[in-house]
Amino acid sequence: MLPSYINLFRNGKLGLLADELYNSLSKCRICPRECAVNRLDGEEGFCHSGKLPIVSSYCVHYGEEPPLVGQRGVGNIFLGNCNLRCVYCQNYQISQNYFEEKKHEIVFEKLADIMLELQNKNVNSIGFVSPTHFLPQILVALNIAVGRGLKIPLIYNSNGYDSIEVLKLIEGVFDIYLPDFKYGDNEFAIEYSLGKDYLYIATETIREMYRQVGSELIYNENNVVKGLIIRHLVLPNDISDTSFVLKKIKETIGSDVSLSIMSQYYPAFKAKEYILLSREIRESEYLKVINMLNELGFENGWVQEYESKNIYRPDFNNRNFPFIRVQ
Repeated sequence: MLPSYINLFRNGKLGLLADELYNSLSKCRICPRECAVNRLDGEEGFCHSGKLPIVSSYCVHYGEEPPLVGQRGVGNIFLGNCNLRCVYCQNYQISQNYFEEKKHEIVFEKLADIMLELQNKNVNSIGFVSPTHFLPQILVALNIAVGRGLKIPLIYNSNGYDSIEVLKLIEGVFDIYLPDFKYGDNEFAIEYSLGKDYLYIATETIREMYRQVGSELIYNENNVVKGLIIRHLVLPNDISDTSFVLKKIKETIGSDVSLSIMSQYYPAFKAKEYILLSREIRESEYLKVINMLNELGFENGWVQEYESKNIYRPDFNNRNFPFIRVQ
């Protein structure tokens, strides 16, 4: 089963779409913030990003959902900066360190080389982590990489704060969607992530992704090659409003979709400055969420062990950490 982008490349549509989106950066509306700055001329909007992609790190990653990882792992590419400002971001070293990450800008050919390097390591798929604000640049590099032999599935791993219009344009580029659904309360989304209208945008994001790839995961042997997996990080004091999030997902696309419920929250970055976010989640809070899944009829997906809160704590500045810094 060839990835959908192969046909887009063969009929020339991938190159045309890449050019269209890249040129749109002259008045950037690539995400819901619609800053309308000219990134091609060096202007920066909310994401502090310009015309070249920022690749902060890349690696063969074994920490994603089991059917994405399989035996060979996911070739994750971590894009710098972000279009949200989560005060508890576990990747804050690359998502909110704009001046430092600027030096990790690379040309499109280098990004294409990274994709092919990861494919040559026999990974199951290429995962773009926080791709939203660099989507045009990813497509330009993808068009180069496919011409050089790229042929494995792509994962769109986003924070759920995506432009619905842009998602419609890129139909067929990504076979696997892996969005977050962070909040069921817009006030919390604004206070802790500066995410205006997050609930509406995340809802429409998963609706469009579902329209494109459906809810049934398609496998090649033991590895997912197409489908939708929605992630939800449980936050302390029910700041995530998990019950509402789950009900909204069920109402919007049904309970057959695969969910990934995560217990790994810890007060990273600025979280300790906010009293409601200043502690890890309690086991009782997490068990309550698991019971909600059963009550609402969600049967597909994965639930992290509660102890996972002590496992996933990335440090992009640690040379022993298994991420490759782009030079």
